[in-house]
Amino acid sequence: MNAEIETPDGETPPLAGAALIADHVKRLPAKPGVYRMFNARGDVLYVGKAKSLKSRVSSYAKSGGHSNRIMRMISETAAMEFVVTATETEALLLEANLIKQLKPRYNVILRDDKSFPHILVAEDHEAPQIMKHRGARKRKGAYYGPFASAGAVNRTLNTLQKAFLLRSCSDSVYDGRTRPCLLHQIKRCSAPCVDLINKADYLALVEEAKSFLSGDSAAIQRTLSGQMESASNALDFETAAVLRDRIRALSYIQGAQDINPGIVTDADIFAIHSEGGQSCVQVFFFRGGQNWGNHAFFPKHDREDGPDAVLDAFIAQFYDSREPPKSILVSHAPPQAALLAEALSIKADRKVVLAEPQRGEKRDLVRAAALNAREALSRRMAESASQLKSLKQLADILGLKAPPARIEVYDNSHIQGANAVGAMIVAGPEGFVKNQYRKFNIKADNLTPGDDYAMMREVITRRFARLMKDENAERPDLVIIDGGKGQLSVVLEALKEIGIDPEAEEVTIIGVAKGRRETDTGAKRIDRTMGAIGEQVVMPGRAPFTLPPRDPGLFVLQRLRDEAHRFAIGAHRAKRKKAIAANPLDDVPGIGAKRKRALLNHFGSAKEIARAKPQDLQVVDGVSAALAQKIYDHFHGG
Repeated sequence: MNAEIETPDGETPPLAGAALIADHVKRLPAKPGVYRMFNARGDVLYVGKAKSLKSRVSSYAKSGGHSNRIMRMISETAAMEFVVTATETEALLLEANLIKQLKPRYNVILRDDKSFPHILVAEDHEAPQIMKHRGARKRKGAYYGPFASAGAVNRTLNTLQKAFLLRSCSDSVYDGRTRPCLLHQIKRCSAPCVDLINKADYLALVEEAKSFLSGDSAAIQRTLSGQMESASNALDFETAAVLRDRIRALSYIQGAQDINPGIVTDADIFAIHSEGGQSCVQVFFFRGGQNWGNHAFFPKHDREDGPDAVLDAFIAQFYDSREPPKSILVSHAPPQAALLAEALSIKADRKVVLAEPQRGEKRDLVRAAALNAREALSRRMAESASQLKSLKQLADILGLKAPPARIEVYDNSHIQGANAVGAMIVAGPEGFVKNQYRKFNIKADNLTPGDDYAMMREVITRRFARLMKDENAERPDLVIIDGGKGQLSVVLEALKEIGIDPEAEEVTIIGVAKGRRETDTGAKRIDRTMGAIGEQVVMPGRAPFTLPPRDPGLFVLQRLRDEAHRFAIGAHRAKRKKAIAANPLDDVPGIGAKRKRALLNHFGSAKEIARAKPQDLQVVDGVSAALAQKIYDHFHGG
């Protein structure tokens, strides 16, 4: 509860700002911990850690010596919360975790906090599988990574299949094979599913793959070269050719590295470049002496924050949900480098070294990463300037007071009503915000197949009903509907039904339809050529108007709508593909891969299984009387 003071008229208004902070300092211990600052609405303004809570928090109560940003933060502070920890290291780890969860306004924020893919050699099966993996490490096996992108993993997996001939199919597919698949035919799998390789030899291939991913590539190549020479001397040219192809695949992986360090084995390299109040952090991943790619991050921070302070906060948040490597190389030494290394060592349960190299190959690697950071930031700033200019042009066309900070575009995709999905994309001053895209599986049972109006009504209703429940959710300034007057009327009516007034909410809603032109007979027809005639824009309270082909605002609208089309069609295709691959037996409880295969082998198709009687189903091996009745009831509504 906030401390209060008496006023002459007997009222006791709550303290705020520096006075509130000074009052809290009286009761704070001189122990390590984490503090949080809140504004009057309860939003978290800042999360910080301290070696001594009393000393650190008391600095905010002083009247001078603060930057403008800190002064604003102090003035907005209406409440504070504190957590005492045993050590400063624990405080640092807790601070990083809270910043990632709460995303306070005045902290440095790691905005692109996606998980990086790994390669998993799954060892919970008699024939280990090699595969791409994201998320929690729940499956038994060896994990290798992180890789900078899914593309890097896919390319590596593709080449590893050629080099080590390990299976990539799922366990259910493996168990159902009766003959080799296409991957075996193109020499990318040794086909352990049908015993074309014995278990001992296959496990030997698995160990070779694990050794290669661990960095022991030279020894494996020497071994394969010796085996190829022996096979050639024995005139076994077919085996020699297979070994030759495997050696080429290994050489390809090594030659595809952009940067191949000689002395760095397991390390992450962080380099930051700051300019114009913005920063880019380039992270390079090295594992087993190989470069597994790099990724550019653009953390949110105040213009007054220096590169070393930004990197300090960035690294702490980066490893909050990731395991750190043995070595971390940085372009700027963080102010809390020793404390950060200690915290990461505790997290990894082994020693982690954090250093700013001053000479040699390690310094060259950091410089290369810094060059990438500078180039990436330059590109982003140029794109942001172009995007802001486009948004200003769009605001002028639509008569908006200011360029929209958040644009939401909605579209539907289906084939004659089948596998219908709605899609929402988000764009802003920095371009498309892909981590906020959403897809909506159309759920209404009473919807007429192919009714675009009803689909759009459902999507808009679900989206804005959720927005109304979440007060902290970011509201759009501009909503674009793919369609004309009809779609726009449906959207406005749907918003009215859930109690939303677009004017009161300061949301501009428009529809964008393909342009129309008159034919020689005077009839109007839609021109399907994008941009050939222009786009017709419909807005509430304004006559529809058409943008000419070379209007700058036209390109902005087309780009937004094309991205919405792309995302909606992709979601529809994924749903359709899943529906095509679905088997009616998948929904029957108690039917696994083996029983499903046995039923299909006996009856030939799911249609024949559905027509079979319980006594016929019992003939199949593994199908009891109870299960046969369950299968029969499933297909006959029992």
